[in-house]
Amino acid sequence: MPSSVVNKYLYFPETEILRIIYQSGAVYDYLQVPEEVFEKFKTVQSKGRFLNYIIKPKFQYKKVK
Repeated sequence: MPSSVVNKYLYFPETEILRIIYQSGAVYDYLQVPEEVFEKFKTVQSKGRFLNYIIKPKFQYKKVK
């Protein structure tokens, strides 16, 4: 099921960066995200809810675009 929030996501294991490309076109890098968290993110039904409750409160981020 497509997400109403997340358009695409990429994970860079060597730097532990989770890049989220939102439906709006905004791009954010979430820093020091362990691979286990990314693996869970891939499997959840609601990517937006997981971002809001698990990733955003725990990991620093920077806007890329």
